[in-house]
Amino acid sequence: MSGKPKLIVILGPTAAGKTSLSIELAQKFEGEVVSADSRQVYRGMDLGTGKVTEQEAQGIPHHLIDVVEPQQNFNVVQFQELVYHAIDNILDRSKQPLLVGGSPFYLYSIIDGYVFPGVEPQPELREKLQQKPSSELYQQLEGLDPDRAQQLHQNNKRRIIRSIEIARELGKVPDLKNKPRYNCLLLGVKHSREKLKQSIAERLETRFDRGLIEEVKQLHREISWKRLEDFGLEYRWIARYLQDEISKEEMKESLQKDIEHFAKRQMTWFKKDDRIHWVNNERKAEHLIEEFLEQ
Repeated sequence: MSGKPKLIVILGPTAAGKTSLSIELAQKFEGEVVSADSRQVYRGMDLGTGKVTEQEAQGIPHHLIDVVEPQQNFNVVQFQELVYHAIDNILDRSKQPLLVGGSPFYLYSIIDGYVFPGVEPQPELREKLQQKPSSELYQQLEGLDPDRAQQLHQNNKRRIIRSIEIARELGKVPDLKNKPRYNCLLLGVKHSREKLKQSIAERLETRFDRGLIEEVKQLHREISWKRLEDFGLEYRWIARYLQDEISKEEMKESLQKDIEHFAKRQMTWFKKDDRIHWVNNERKAEHLIEEFLEQ
């Protein structure tokens, strides 16, 4: 493991402060940030996904942001390939890569080097499955591969469809094999439940003030309401509000709760990994990184 290139990973639930910490650490250790966020890859989805602004980045290069159009499908296999390329490019320039994000499946595809089943996407099947509600798709997956169904959230339509695709081809979704490319230091950022709840609320208000509703309106000029809802969280609830299905107050209340539940699910995943060093300040993170880079 020690002969592998070193990768610093900063992870944690949404609104925990990963972005600001990663920029401070990148400045200290001559680093560049690679985003591990399943939605920041899409152009035009800025406020809703919390993309770093030019001012916030303070000159630190960020990779894997704005790489595909919102009309395009993008999956974890494509993400993995682009991240490997970005990290290797950063290392070739003798800089320190920092993988930063809160999308567990995307993060661990790099940390553990998942080797994905070689089943080609089937556009016709996907289009057909997209028309069905998530609950019906979940039942279909339970019939094909109950073990795989248990591993997924019932509303995660994209991954349910992919699992159905693989299970139809291979009989079941095989366990992922691991072939890690990097020696990783995992730093986790978290807060108390109350502080995180407050942070989510404050961040949401800031995003509304900066034009989050306008962002969703603009995206709807390019993609359907259904496609917007598939992106979840902010895009789902604001799309419903803009279609007059719910009031503004209901939208904001539902969105706050949905983000809190999302953060809880993220932490459920991360808590299983005892490799994570949980840090609550920059100094502790710096000390752990210094030790890691000296090994």
